[in-house]
Amino acid sequence: MKIENASAIVTGGASGLGFATAQMLASRGAKVALFDLPGAQLDAAAKDLGAVAAPCDVTCPEAVAEALNTAIEANGLPSIVVNCAGVTHGERIVGRTGAASLEGFSRTVQVNLIGTFNVLRLAAEKMSQAEPQNDNERGVIINTSSAAAFEGQIGQAAYAASKGGVASLTLPAARELARSGIRVLAIAPGIFSTPMMETLPQEIQDSLGAKVPFPSRLGKPSEFAQLAGHMIENTMLNGECVRLDGAIRLEPK
Repeated sequence: MKIENASAIVTGGASGLGFATAQMLASRGAKVALFDLPGAQLDAAAKDLGAVAAPCDVTCPEAVAEALNTAIEANGLPSIVVNCAGVTHGERIVGRTGAASLEGFSRTVQVNLIGTFNVLRLAAEKMSQAEPQNDNERGVIINTSSAAAFEGQIGQAAYAASKGGVASLTLPAARELARSGIRVLAIAPGIFSTPMMETLPQEIQDSLGAKVPFPSRLGKPSEFAQLAGHMIENTMLNGECVRLDGAIRLEPK
């Protein structure tokens, strides 16, 4: 799939991995729409990139449908979708005050897994209407999993379950959407320098980075974007969840 002149959608595009991916796509000539919660951060990110701001909550079918219409009206039918919208949640299943909050678990799965699927299903429907390119390809959808999907740590039950669902979604979605010429992939980042990580003291960030075998540092959002760019352009990549983690394997805690 060619990036130049392609219509691209990035969820969670106002910050972190999503913004870096949108930045990469815009710099390579794509027409980008940012899906994120409404607010000044989204407006500023869209202005900075010359992108379309399409405010929405990815868990809401009506909001995503409206955001898709906004993106299509401005840029045409999407051929690239990168799902980066997500939340974190840390809580032990049984803690000092009792059982974990079901609300916290549900919200994490709702945003990270169901929100991802919501965008995938609605975007794929639109994508399937596009004219095919080389190899009869119509588009590519890249979702964001996590190393926690495979080595979830203590207190990460909700997050690990949600990201494990994203990883498991990859192959069946790729198999089903193959008939429409749509590829589906996932990236499972390890410990990356994101806005959430940057709220931690520098010594903690350095300590976490030192646990990565090589390179012994936090991942850069630009490295996530670089992999997404390769996935978009390499048509043979399909149905795979690729770890991007410097060979780290997360400890229990």
